[in-house]
Amino acid sequence: MRRDRPSGLVLPNLQRRRFVQGLAAGGVVAGLSGLGGSAWAQPSGRPADVLSGTAPVLRGTEFDLVIGESVVNFTGTPRVATTINGMLPGPTLRWRQGETVTIRVTNRLREHTSIHWHGIILPFEMDGVPGISFAGIAPGETFTYRFKIDQTGSYWYHSHSGFQEMTGVYGGIVIDPATGVDGVRADRDYTVLLSDWTDEDPMRVLSKLKVQSDYYNYNQPTVIDFFRDVSNEGIKSALAKRKMWNEMRMSPTDLADLSGATLTYLTNGVTPAGNWTGVFKPGEKVRLRFINGAGNTFYDVRIPGLKLKVVQVDGQNIEPVTVDEFRFGPGETCDVLVEPRDEAYTIFSQSMDRTGYARGTLATRAGLTAPVPAVDKPQWLTMADMMGSMGGMGGMDHGAMGGMSHGSMAMQGMNHDAIAMDHSQHAAGDMTGMAGMATEASLKVPSTKARHAKTEYGATTDMRVDMARTNLDDPGIGLRDTGRRVLTLADQHTIGGPLDKRGPGREVELHLTGNMERYSWSFDGVEFGNSTPVHFKYGERLRVILHNDTMMTHPMHMHGMWSELESPDGAFLARRHTIAVQPAQRISFLVTADALGRWAWHCHLMLHMDAGMFREVVVA
Repeated sequence: MRRDRPSGLVLPNLQRRRFVQGLAAGGVVAGLSGLGGSAWAQPSGRPADVLSGTAPVLRGTEFDLVIGESVVNFTGTPRVATTINGMLPGPTLRWRQGETVTIRVTNRLREHTSIHWHGIILPFEMDGVPGISFAGIAPGETFTYRFKIDQTGSYWYHSHSGFQEMTGVYGGIVIDPATGVDGVRADRDYTVLLSDWTDEDPMRVLSKLKVQSDYYNYNQPTVIDFFRDVSNEGIKSALAKRKMWNEMRMSPTDLADLSGATLTYLTNGVTPAGNWTGVFKPGEKVRLRFINGAGNTFYDVRIPGLKLKVVQVDGQNIEPVTVDEFRFGPGETCDVLVEPRDEAYTIFSQSMDRTGYARGTLATRAGLTAPVPAVDKPQWLTMADMMGSMGGMGGMDHGAMGGMSHGSMAMQGMNHDAIAMDHSQHAAGDMTGMAGMATEASLKVPSTKARHAKTEYGATTDMRVDMARTNLDDPGIGLRDTGRRVLTLADQHTIGGPLDKRGPGREVELHLTGNMERYSWSFDGVEFGNSTPVHFKYGERLRVILHNDTMMTHPMHMHGMWSELESPDGAFLARRHTIAVQPAQRISFLVTADALGRWAWHCHLMLHMDAGMFREVVVA
């Protein structure tokens, strides 16, 4: 049974508004003496540029970054943040393709730290994941990262130590092509880094969720919702729906673990009330490089009055597609072109659970504002989000969900003929796989039958989806019936096609699993610490299938190698480094194991990663 929410948690309107909208001027107040200064280091090359109302842009090939502590105030209460060069977010680093960069990172904290270069292809020793690629940066020490830049586009960097990413260690990266032209022409260029902030200690937040997973969920079904269902569907249907959710011990509103009850949503480190502003001249074409640097928040981004021409996703140019809105999760980047004509427009980025928003403005001069839309009404998860392509209610093993006995459906339709792995090894955590049974014909199209590991049948897993949906044209819960055109995975087509023309030699299937009651997250029901590495053979081409057995969307990030997303019929779509997998969805992508070493693979929701949804990949 869920515990009742402690009395006194519900925030008074004024206090809640401070979290959601922040103060008129939030952000860094001062560096803490002896821990981290408020001054920021210049690169050894050209001096820094400062764009209007955003982080400084450091250019060149040599950089000095200092990780320390600074006092910040986003909600009216001073708190200590971990910062880079005394800033939150840290400076935007602007590199050039073909050059070798040297970044000296000095640790002025009392604990180890690190920097991971998200989406950057580099030697594993430079990847910046403590315990995987290096030992971390000890207090008082300086670690020198050095690697050659062989790509272009918009990326970002962040700490991979503890919860330092949540508390401020992140910044943007822009890589210009060696020729100076990347095919996207714009008169003005802004990095728009979205993030979230909590005044609470992240470890305290995690502890609360371990005790009560819906602690911050203020969109729970109410009596008013029940009577609305009675009016729309009849008393029998309304009672049946409520009975089903109660028996499963789940909530149809579990869209996010954290909400506006504790989070303040930031645009380039500025609260909604602070209103970050990017200035333009009428008639200019403006490029906005959106980065989701949040620890916990999926954002739905739109600019009322403007169409968004999406030209790049995860640093890779795509065939341009014009939309009204896009959703992206932590770790993802999305570049758009806009052509503003009026004096001011609101950059509106609402959280997926609809408990708050980040806000900025495009304007012809500082101080102008445009109307801020009302946050959309939150929507409940549907049966498709729970059961995938149900197939006459045969899509889920309800026996794994506490009380609804349909165990005979649990493993129906397993297609072992197309399995390119020994599943007994899968259950033991050895994902090296065997390609002996696979043929070129059997691997041409991604398999669709669920292959549940033995380890999924335990206390760490509260549901299993047998018939997951494979369509990629779903914008997701809350965006399906808005009347706005929303970017989907099916819309994305990377220019130039796949990097490797070979088909896969085998399939590796991993299930995204969890238990909301226990707040446990894992791969195949095995939390990190109890798992063994996933093994890729150096040089092989393989297919990876991610099968989401949970009710939440997970932004999955594989370090070191590109994930080449494919359609359900096996056609190449887009080159990605982070792929959001929706509830009860099955997604596949091809990987060329061309990067020797040890790599991290995890959900980019920080609390999910820390709670166990993390694996190591070994390429050898």
